[in-house]
Amino acid sequence: MAIGNALSVGLIGLKAFVITMQAFISPGLPYFSIIGLPDASLSEARERVKSACQAAGFRWPETRVTVNLSPASLPKRGSSHDLAIAAAVLSAAGAIPHDCLIDTVVMGEVNLDGTVLPINGVLPILLHAQERGVRRVILPAGNMDEANLIGGVDVRGVRHVGELIELMGGDADYRAPQEPDGRRPAMPVDVQTPPPQGDMSEVVGQEHAKWALEMAAAGGHHLIMVGPPGSGKTMLASRMPSVMCPLTREEQLEVASIRSLCGTLPEYGITGTPPFEAPHHTSSTAALVGGGAGLAQPGAITRAHRGVLFLDEAPEFSSRALQTLREPLESGYVSLSRAKGTTYYPASFQLIMAANACPCGFSYGTGERCTCTQQERRRYFARLSGPILDRVDIQIEVPPVSRIIRDEDVLEPRESSETIRARVIAARHAAVSRYAAHGWTCNAQASGSWMRANMSAKALEPVNRALETERLSLRGADRAMRLAWTLADLAGMDSPGREETGQGIALRTKLI
Repeated sequence: MAIGNALSVGLIGLKAFVITMQAFISPGLPYFSIIGLPDASLSEARERVKSACQAAGFRWPETRVTVNLSPASLPKRGSSHDLAIAAAVLSAAGAIPHDCLIDTVVMGEVNLDGTVLPINGVLPILLHAQERGVRRVILPAGNMDEANLIGGVDVRGVRHVGELIELMGGDADYRAPQEPDGRRPAMPVDVQTPPPQGDMSEVVGQEHAKWALEMAAAGGHHLIMVGPPGSGKTMLASRMPSVMCPLTREEQLEVASIRSLCGTLPEYGITGTPPFEAPHHTSSTAALVGGGAGLAQPGAITRAHRGVLFLDEAPEFSSRALQTLREPLESGYVSLSRAKGTTYYPASFQLIMAANACPCGFSYGTGERCTCTQQERRRYFARLSGPILDRVDIQIEVPPVSRIIRDEDVLEPRESSETIRARVIAARHAAVSRYAAHGWTCNAQASGSWMRANMSAKALEPVNRALETERLSLRGADRAMRLAWTLADLAGMDSPGREETGQGIALRTKLI
């Protein structure tokens, strides 16, 4: 009995698990079967693997070949397991030594001519292999730039199935590709510079809106801006990552793992700049939270993990799509259940929304240019339901810019993103130090009970009055207190006073 073994790694969301490939060559009519809950693309590996092995000079057995994917209870999907299946069959047939693949993970998609193509999700695969203490990983040569970002694992790149055979000590007869097939461009590493969206100093006027964005970045608060078209809402939001704290090394790997799974890591590399996602207002629910056949794929809220999700023209999004944000805003993750299983993705993001004051956009100032009826205005904002707005800490108006002031006419130059970010970092450090015993990293994560217990009775007076007049809900009161703590951190205070609490309530006042 000839049995060959190889290891691969499967992904359910970002959760990785080791797959053991067992190939069994037995007497019988020629037949190649793959068992163990493969999906359609993995079942089609039969023809790809057979042709690729023959292209490497291997004579395919004219008997029955069975490959089992263990654990058999978990669904497996994708073409990234092709090379591991080929390695298991080659081991079972004696083309490579039976013990050469011990403690070795093999990943890659193969072409009919034997070339090995790059795959997505290499970063979470390597991180899992590192945690499991895997000795060696064999990957497509096109993924080596991504693989080199992670140390501690012996990673080898192959461009052809024949190279795999020779690497494992066997003999192959093949034509090597002239260049690394499908090789991806080199990626930047540890980029700490502001994102390409621009700098806050480029924004004309809107000092109040800039201050609100600084507040949001310092405390991790969600924000909505309401104002006429052309007032700079999109420009302000796109510069939000430039004033946020740089990602820690652990957060960088989280973001990079998501981008690796989505196939966009070569574009970004491992960077300290928080991600920025701005889906179009016609995006479906699946595009926003994730979806797809079989096991769900990441959506925009997962791609915005540790960064900013910007919904421009927020009232134009479908009501159903907006309602799906309610649970992720509270929990920090999204759970997607499909017929083949449940997938969990991280979704700890800062929500920034922008909206016009009415459908035509001119309901500001005297409102003389507005052509909308009261019913049209109500219908326009009806999709931004109370539960959604109650989760948005900062709600501000962005008025039109009434005057352009040249730089040479200003006594003090406009503040740059770097200057604002320095204050944000200092405020975040104060919050981290204060919440060290609780594991919170910003004021938006602090519990209401902790804040109430650590605020003076005088500071709580404005909150109690707002509750008595039903200006705030209890959840809104907690969020107003979080804003007060952020104001105190930016001002270098140990705890908020009555003035900070009043400002926090004012920022919570609903505009729509």
